[in-house]
Amino acid sequence: MERAFIVGVNLDGDSNFELSMDELASLAQACEMEVVGRAEQNMEYANTATYIGAGKVEEVRQAAEYLEADIVIFDNALSPVQLRNLQRELDKPVMDRTTLILEIFSTRAKTREAKLQVEVARLQYMLPRLVGLHDALSRQGGASGAMSNKGAGEKKLELDRRRLEQRLTNMKRELDLIAGERRTQRQKRARSGIPRVALVGYTNAGKSTLFNFITQANVYAADHLFATLDPTLRRLQIQDVGTAILADTVGFVRQLPHDLVSAFKSTLQETVEASLLLHVIDAADARKIENIEAVNLVLEEIKADKVPALLVYNKIDLLENVAPHIEYDDENKPVAVYLSAHSGEGLDLLLEAIKVRLKNEILSFTLTLLPQEGKIRHALYQLDSIRHEQISDEGEFILNVQIDKVEWLKLCKQFPKLSEIIY
Repeated sequence: MERAFIVGVNLDGDSNFELSMDELASLAQACEMEVVGRAEQNMEYANTATYIGAGKVEEVRQAAEYLEADIVIFDNALSPVQLRNLQRELDKPVMDRTTLILEIFSTRAKTREAKLQVEVARLQYMLPRLVGLHDALSRQGGASGAMSNKGAGEKKLELDRRRLEQRLTNMKRELDLIAGERRTQRQKRARSGIPRVALVGYTNAGKSTLFNFITQANVYAADHLFATLDPTLRRLQIQDVGTAILADTVGFVRQLPHDLVSAFKSTLQETVEASLLLHVIDAADARKIENIEAVNLVLEEIKADKVPALLVYNKIDLLENVAPHIEYDDENKPVAVYLSAHSGEGLDLLLEAIKVRLKNEILSFTLTLLPQEGKIRHALYQLDSIRHEQISDEGEFILNVQIDKVEWLKLCKQFPKLSEIIY
């Protein structure tokens, strides 16, 4: 097991700094490293050359050497220059939080799609940080051809970069094909009229344990960060609603690398196109408020922040005097459920809340369209949302419509006239 020394800089008195450092230690442990020490520094702004101050660099070097650390991990994203300088000054491998998360994702990925997504994100992050750049860019003349004015180090770097860029292009092409297949599958599910429910939440909140309890799917679940990467879909029977699709998705984390969010766009689309989100929260975590905010930021980034959500406070078995219950808003709509996925307490309440929310999110109404409004009619048929149709003497289409509220709101944006309809 590798021995890791972690380093963080508190810029401008960030109140969440200690939480972030604790999480960095958990991330290192999730990557099967032993955290042997940590160093912290308060600064107004980062050192452009080494991120931390020169004195702190020496302090970290001595501490890491004394504690026999194999690697130094920074809680902050490092620029290529900072990474090179720190590796030289500390004389040890250095990685930042983003690289660590990518490493974890790499070990967790099981399917071809997940492996491709992680590798694309890793290469996009690695390209400007090519290891070996600091070794030498000694200008050695004498070469011929297009690189005749470049040194051996520069030529090697250029070749490495070109190879990585070509590999990245090939993998993105393959991912696009897989994304197309996923898109087709989602369109089929949308046309079936089956509501979709997606589990989201901070990593290690217990999403997969809850998913397993509801569906008996035996999805990999463990008490560490990012236990699940690949989206898992299962059919679920809900009273008074019928069949629904339940999706377990990748967990979120603070400072989730943008490249990773971008690479997992196809997977996260299950969240964007859901009828209802189950936002799973570790009720026993002292950082739950910050974790909720972090999840909401990612949902906003992937444009899923407008999807209706039900808060699910999990792990109440770790709290005192908290019984399973449902919280309602002023309109008597369930907004939160308190339960334990580990013991199963409160699961019946969750299913009841899902039933009420989905019934509220499925719209049923009669729609009359003029003969020239065939595009709207065609779009509704594509979504398999027309339950009955008749044509009036004037040639109008009288449609009995049953449609997911999220899909209806999308149609309203596409056809503004629909926004005037009262249902």
